[in-house]
Parts: sequence; C-alpha cells; structure tokens
Amino acid sequence: MNEIGKKIRGIRKAKGMTQEELAEKSSLNLRTIQRIEISKNEPRGKTLSLICEVLEIDLEAFLVEENSTKNQSVIAQIIQVIFLVVFNLILMGIIGFLTLDSKANTNSLFGGVIVSILIPLFIVIFTHTMNRNERMLKFGLGYGIYLTLAVVELGLPIGFKTGLIPCLLISLFFLYFGSEIITRKVSFQEKTPEHR
Repeated sequence: MNEIGKKIRGIRKAKGMTQEELAEKSSLNLRTIQRIEISKNEPRGKTLSLICEVLEIDLEAFLVEENSTKNQSVIAQIIQVIFLVVFNLILMGIIGFLTLDSKANTNSLFGGVIVSILIPLFIVIFTHTMNRNERMLKFGLGYGIYLTLAVVELGLPIGFKTGLIPCLLISLFFLYFGSEIITRKVSFQEKTPEHR
C-alpha cells in the first residue's frame, strides 16, 4: 500500500488545508490529489515536488523516510518467512518424532493424534483473522511437503502403519476447516441456554 498518500493526507489535515485548497495551490487536478491520498496513484517527480512545496515539506527528507519505511517492510517480511520456515520444520519434527521414531509405541501414536488436532486448532485460534488458504500456505506447507515426502519415501502402507500419514492429514484438515469448527462450536454455545 502507498504510504506516501497517507502521509500527504495527514500533513494536509494537520495544516488545516482541504483537498481543494491543496489542488489549487499546487496547480494540480483535484482528482489527482484525491487519488494520491486514497493510494490509487503514487505521486512522482513534478507532482510530488509541487505537493511538497505547498505543504512546506522537504522533498528529499520525505523520500528518504519513505525508502527507509520500504526497507523496514522488506526486513520484516524476511523475518516472517524465516519464522514460518522454522515453525513448519518444528511442526514436522513433532509429528515425525511421535510417529516415526524407533521407540514410538501406541502411547506416542496417540500423542501424535492429539497433537495433530490441538496444534492446528491453536494456530486457527491465534490466526482467526487469516483466511483458510493463507493459513494453509503459511502453516500447512510443511505438513504438505512432509506428507508428499512420506508417500514417496515410505509408501502408503508404512506411512499409514506408523500413523504419520493419518496425523498429517488430521493436521491439514484442522488447519483448513478449524475456523468453521470453532465458529460452529461458539455459535452453538451461544444458542443453548445455560443449565443451572
């Protein structure tokens, strides 16, 4: 999203100037000012210098600040990607340890099933504003890759016998449909009267 438009709008309002006044003083079209402020257009060159001149903003400082904001945004995205990769590896490791480990038994398989349900539900709860496709891409990608590798490397019979494939499928199911399950549970509880 264009941060320049937001900053221009904020400075204009702080100076008590209307869009019409800014357009008139900068010799720009009112529609241009409106489109810049709602981030439909990004001002360049002469347009930006005219606006900065009217608003009494140092153009170079304004551009340097904008570039540093973009750099911080890129760094934040890189950190987020690294976090998601590490988090997905940890999720894959937990399921693998509980199902594929040489000392895995019925108890650890049961633990794997429980973890396959609870971890995705916690992810859904903490990412309730995220849509299901984005959640699957960010948190289910590791499960999907692990599922593919399990089918290719172990084969279906061993993958099902160890419980790895069912646990991965359960996790993917709850990541994708977890928000519907949680909202139905909440709406059902809201409709039923309390028993005293």
